[in-house]
Amino acid sequence: MAKKTWIEVAVNGAWTRKYQPKIPVTAKEVITDGVACIKAGAAVIHAHTLEPDTGRQNADVDNSAAFMEGIRSQVDAIVYPTIVGRPDPKDPAWLWRPTVELAKRGILEWGVLDPGSVNFCRFDVGPSGLGGMGGTGLYANPNNSLEAAAGLAVEYKFHPAYACYEPGFVRQGALLHHHQPKMPVPIYRLMFSTGMTFSFPPEPWAVEAYAKLLQRSAPGSPWMVAGLAVDVLPLIPTVVALGGGVRVGLEDALLGEQRSNVELVDAAVKAIQKAGSEPATTADVRAELAKYKMPAGHQAV
Repeated sequence: MAKKTWIEVAVNGAWTRKYQPKIPVTAKEVITDGVACIKAGAAVIHAHTLEPDTGRQNADVDNSAAFMEGIRSQVDAIVYPTIVGRPDPKDPAWLWRPTVELAKRGILEWGVLDPGSVNFCRFDVGPSGLGGMGGTGLYANPNNSLEAAAGLAVEYKFHPAYACYEPGFVRQGALLHHHQPKMPVPIYRLMFSTGMTFSFPPEPWAVEAYAKLLQRSAPGSPWMVAGLAVDVLPLIPTVVALGGGVRVGLEDALLGEQRSNVELVDAAVKAIQKAGSEPATTADVRAELAKYKMPAGHQAV
């Protein structure tokens, strides 16, 4: 049998219910969805902390802690949030300050660290982009900020979850790890899209290309397919064959997705089993991460 396959679920995102009507918004809703997804076969839950009334993203550390601890009080799960700080020109690591607070509380295993910058632009909107982000669609992570964030991952011992929106993100993420070898092993989340212009479309050749790049730049590192405005379920046979994992959920799904998070997990489990693997438990994921050893002479290329 192939190695067990990780399933992560991104349960909401910052879309609001205007674009994804079935997303959980409140901490209670995130807990309910997260527990159900773990019981259905997922190992990792990712959620954004959102305003209860509007569904817009906020920086509420207590809300993040509530759904992280609420899920883990009922099931064994890795739960990590997207939570962002307030801009501070004097602090290159301002984006990660709420993450640090969660780490100080002793409840953070993984943390978001996206090793590069990207323009978010939806095909159905056109050159005006996604909106938000100051109206530019630009998601900016300058080099000095990434270096500071990598230092925080070392200090607070959390695994960076790299969202790799372009192939260069893999190379820069590997470089960060090379320069910070005591950083817990990053998880490379390879981002695909049908509805947006970044990266590759969700096709097997694209997964194969990323897998070859990872083998060259970050050999042996854990990875999974994911994305925004995309259906990655058809990629699962390729993922299983190459030893990766998969992320599903209403943050990543095509806008207006009619299936629930649990239904998406069920579909992933069936596809994984059909491809000859089984879903990994949270204990399996932790054990695999604990075994990782950076190759001698590791050099990002």
